[in-house]
Amino acid sequence: MAAAPILSWEGLSLQQGSGWLFRDLDLHIAPRDRLALIGRNGAGKTTLLRLISGAVEADKGKRAIQPGTRIVTLEQDPFFTGHDTLLDFALHGPDAPPRHEVEAIAGQLGIDMTRKADSASGGERRRAALARALASEPDLLLLDEPTNHLDLAAIDWLEGWLSRYNGAFVVISHDRTFLERLTKATIWLDRGSLRRKEIGFGGYEAWMEQVYAEEARAADKLDAKLKIEAHWLERGVTARRKRNQGRLEKLWEMRAQRAAMLSPQGTAKLALGNDDAKSKAVIVADKVSKRFGERPIIKDFSLRITRGDRIGLVGANGAGKTTLLKLLTGELAPDEGTVTLAKTLTGVMIDQQRSLLSPEKRVRDVLAEGGDWVDVRGVRKHVQGYLKDFLFDPGLVDARVGTLSGGERSRLLLAREFARLSNLLVLDEPTNDLDLETLDLLQEVIADYDGTVLIVSHDRDFLDRTVTVTLGLDGSGRVDIVAGGYAEWERQRKARTAPARPTPKAAATPAAPSAPPPAARKGKLSYKDQRDYDTLPERIAEFDAAIARGEAQLADPDLYARDPAKFAAIMAALDKVRADKEAAEERWLDLAEQVEG
Repeated sequence: MAAAPILSWEGLSLQQGSGWLFRDLDLHIAPRDRLALIGRNGAGKTTLLRLISGAVEADKGKRAIQPGTRIVTLEQDPFFTGHDTLLDFALHGPDAPPRHEVEAIAGQLGIDMTRKADSASGGERRRAALARALASEPDLLLLDEPTNHLDLAAIDWLEGWLSRYNGAFVVISHDRTFLERLTKATIWLDRGSLRRKEIGFGGYEAWMEQVYAEEARAADKLDAKLKIEAHWLERGVTARRKRNQGRLEKLWEMRAQRAAMLSPQGTAKLALGNDDAKSKAVIVADKVSKRFGERPIIKDFSLRITRGDRIGLVGANGAGKTTLLKLLTGELAPDEGTVTLAKTLTGVMIDQQRSLLSPEKRVRDVLAEGGDWVDVRGVRKHVQGYLKDFLFDPGLVDARVGTLSGGERSRLLLAREFARLSNLLVLDEPTNDLDLETLDLLQEVIADYDGTVLIVSHDRDFLDRTVTVTLGLDGSGRVDIVAGGYAEWERQRKARTAPARPTPKAAATPAAPSAPPPAARKGKLSYKDQRDYDTLPERIAEFDAAIARGEAQLADPDLYARDPAKFAAIMAALDKVRADKEAAEERWLDLAEQVEG
């Protein structure tokens, strides 16, 4: 039998202005739940966390909590005003954690808690807030964008801590890798309703598309127009995955081309015999070194960046990413070596400084200087149509910036900057405060951008989906140059540091990215493949029928109270059938790609 919830909300409703933000939500959190809370910016995710914690009162609903349950929230923007040092912040209040526990966790996170709070960086503040939250030994941990401002080492540490944690947690995050590694169930806040599925975030997108596809079919049957974003109605499972597959295949091709330009040692070949290739170079770094005092930041770094490259910079905070970025863009001069920029290079820097957007301005003021038309890289577009491109309701064109959520302001900033004419795009931590749908949009915009892109990010999944070359910095001055994304850099780094083992002697060849996904390899179908291609549609229909039967059983509102064991058994069976259906769909789509190829 399933464990009794430690916290429940029944009939949870909250008004916002003249309407309801959400209404009649039911939520149950078990002692060991690992929940991903998913929803678009503005859906009310942070508000729901505050309702769970008790910091916000609902307009309707009943909240029940097991006696003695300790709930701790890691807020997205903790309030440091009034605290002298980071340690003062961590130890304030009647429920402050033990000092020795705070200091122990701070030591593992590598943060000096005696640092003045008003001069601490975003990463230092985030670590201090983590030390306070984790040292409190909560039964339920509420995490709002916990990886924001953390470097890769701190994210790895946090993942390890949470994997060993004995309590329950609910997490809001844009970091797909973080969510996929840690969550076991997903709660999805969508258009005022809350759905739950006993799958981790890895299965969320297939589930989401299934829900929207079912709603679209129901709307067709009723001959009614369901109020769903057209953005989603137009991209079913097959269409969206094929488009993403095409984008990924293009990325694999670009990585393979880049791998051929790298020497076996991982440094870039500067001498290219092809004049056309030379003319495409936009930034050339030749034996560049930079130090601060006695500390080497960049040592003997060489790279030719060509038109269309997507370059990702990764490494711990303080490893030199910002310094290298400034060297490559000409903002900082090297101590040794040269950096040559193409004379025609025109750059746009997007650093998520949404605070620079005046809260009193209207959306049309930001995008179109108060008019109705905006020039998008030389093409004239109506401002309302352009807003739709960035997932905004066109009716927001006259809304004040100050009324937008933090994520919406970030999206507005992206819309403004992407409209500018440029051939070099510089993105400094672009994924902060963006919801998952906006991240998908950002990946597509980057893929379609015809210039060169430099990206500094700690978002591993985002880098894997966007960059052709990764520059990995370890803080010693060394810069690894890898054809591929974060995963490929991490694989090569681990292979380099692993104990050496005897291997057969082979000729040195350039480093190459990992093999592309199966759908990228075209060819004639084997007998087994052809049989699967012919029979899988019927199997998928059988899975649909089984899912419908299970969902019909779950439609009984009293089933859980009457027979929790049966409810759990039906849920488990449904999850298996849905997973089997998803695998069958993926298999059939893969085969269909080969047939079409």
